[in-house]
Amino acid sequence: MAALFRGFSSFFFLFFFFFLFWFTMSASTVAGGRQSALVRGDCAYTRCYCEENVWKLCEYINDHEQLSLKEFFTVFISNDQKMVPIWNQQAGHGDQPVIWDYHVLLIHDSDGNHCNVYDLDTTLLYPCPFDTYIKEAFRSEDLITPAFRRHMRVVRADLYLKTFASDRSHMRDADGKWRMPPPPYPCIVTTEAKMNLDDFISMNPNVGWGDVYTLPQFAQRFGRTKS
Repeated sequence: MAALFRGFSSFFFLFFFFFLFWFTMSASTVAGGRQSALVRGDCAYTRCYCEENVWKLCEYINDHEQLSLKEFFTVFISNDQKMVPIWNQQAGHGDQPVIWDYHVLLIHDSDGNHCNVYDLDTTLLYPCPFDTYIKEAFRSEDLITPAFRRHMRVVRADLYLKTFASDRSHMRDADGKWRMPPPPYPCIVTTEAKMNLDDFISMNPNVGWGDVYTLPQFAQRFGRTKS
């Protein structure tokens, strides 16, 4: 009986240990009630090259097959003035927004109910629940002069991976010098294009790929109350 009890105790201890290990690992990958296979360390990052950072993240997802790339959407944020305020950015100071000419995010929408935002430049959670990101990073449109309100071009991540191209010429000054150091890998090109970044930044719905939304439309499309 003693030997049987000791054997049972050992089994129970091992079972409890592995359960605790599984629970800890699972909890570490949950954001906003959603499990995520992506952490910041998985992502290639070059400051001020958000369009390429997101492209490389799409490439990582596609290559590793932990998640389906079909569940992801690339989001370009800009407007006609190319001046969009976004709060809680690493480049910001205090509670002041950063005014970007454009910014790029990745959204994960796996079950149609909850979405997560991957923003490599945010000080918020990574990934961040969509509704939290909208509230903390975009704030209210009522605070924004109408001419500078944010618009979003939403492109399927698999389509973005196939079509995006950049020769990085937008990051050179009039003398050809880099405004910011470029990524260490070669320029991203396709068989059809070497540079089509402006087609993604444009908020003209008749240009480029994907669909263009206002901020309220975007929040309804991916938020908890989306239709």
